[in-house]
Amino acid sequence: MKTKVRSNWSHAVLVCKKCSKKLEKKGRGFGPDDKRLSAALKRELGAGKGRKAQVGVIEVPCLDICPKGGVVVIDSRRPQNWRILTPDAPFADEIETLR
Repeated sequence: MKTKVRSNWSHAVLVCKKCSKKLEKKGRGFGPDDKRLSAALKRELGAGKGRKAQVGVIEVPCLDICPKGGVVVIDSRRPQNWRILTPDAPFADEIETLR
């Protein structure tokens, strides 16, 4: 049995699933298509399928921050800096910080 599996990820982006679902239920989304944040990030960052993608975008359970009208995001390159993304903020600018 294998004990290690290689991936092509340069880094991972963790997205709070609970925050994202709350915004989706309110009809607020991200990107030009008003999609769920994880889907919009996958499209914009060029994240493909699974471990062969350039960047990993992973929805994780509640991160216990629960901002009103925002979603908590953690970039694995800077785990000490958690970000709160809102649908009102310019999406292109937010994407550049996660590339």
